[in-house]
Amino acid sequence: MRSQETSGIFSASQRELWRSTEPLIWTLDGGHLDQDPARSILRTLFDQPRWLEAHLLYDGRGSRLFEQISELPEYYLTRTENAILAKVAEQVIALAPVGCIVELGAGSAQKTLHLLREQVRQRNGGIFAPIDVSLAGLSLSRDMVQEKFSQIEFYGLRARYEEGISSIEKGLPTLFVFLGSTVGNFTPSEFSRLFCHLSRCMGPEDFLLLGVDRVKEAEIVERAYNDPQGVTADFILNVFPHINRLVKSDFDLRKMRYHSRYNPEWQQVEMCAVSTATQEIRFPSHGTSFIWERDERILVEISRKFEPGRLQQQLQCFGLKPVARFTDPKEWFSVLLFQKSGASSNSG
Repeated sequence: MRSQETSGIFSASQRELWRSTEPLIWTLDGGHLDQDPARSILRTLFDQPRWLEAHLLYDGRGSRLFEQISELPEYYLTRTENAILAKVAEQVIALAPVGCIVELGAGSAQKTLHLLREQVRQRNGGIFAPIDVSLAGLSLSRDMVQEKFSQIEFYGLRARYEEGISSIEKGLPTLFVFLGSTVGNFTPSEFSRLFCHLSRCMGPEDFLLLGVDRVKEAEIVERAYNDPQGVTADFILNVFPHINRLVKSDFDLRKMRYHSRYNPEWQQVEMCAVSTATQEIRFPSHGTSFIWERDERILVEISRKFEPGRLQQQLQCFGLKPVARFTDPKEWFSVLLFQKSGASSNSG
């Protein structure tokens, strides 16, 4: 397994821009990970209505809380998608004859185990390159691959999705993997930008495997995002102490509560923090502040739900052709396979 060589995955124009920061983990020189966090946060908090970027949820504690959420009985998404992948991984890898698997936001890559196992069985190895801003998540992925799949070359890319995608060699047949319905956290405009960018960067022999939560009864969805144990509330509100550490602001957890609801018109769950008292939030590094009024909401995260047939039609407009569609017996979740070019078929 290579540790310092970059020629196996990066395009020639990008190769010299990446530096090894830990064994098998690479960071992009000049990337946006170290941009002014206060300015980025203030841009959204001064918007109307106020909101935050979802990536701020994933500090160390936030990542651990999300792992707890994925095991809750009310949160069906993780176990349902995992069961689908366990069943169809052999077919997916057979339909996508690639040498490289690139995963967006892999975390610990537990669900990707099914794909990697089939990649080794059918092709005797290959490359696995997770793209994530979380160094802890990339380290977990690396350790898992080293322990279980010695035939797989690991390249952890610490970057935003767009930066990592841009650096992949187009001539390397690649399966891009985006699981967990994480794409549901994107607003419609962010969704469009991501898939425009992905389509431009994909080579002619590339594929996309996309996991999405489906539209269903509102009460099922709402229970998944407002569990009685309060883990989801802790996860969403944990963003504010994280912001305080990043930019020395003074959000007070004692003066806020969690609120979520399913918006049927937009087919999305909206997870908010609500101020329980009027308070001034200060940002001393930028000499500014804002008044967070009592009962005013800050939108922390959304989770959009999809109709798979309509989503397949939409992604065709980005040059991604449907190859296969898989679901669970309850039809609660879908895993969709697309190809950048070539013939398409449907199953599941």
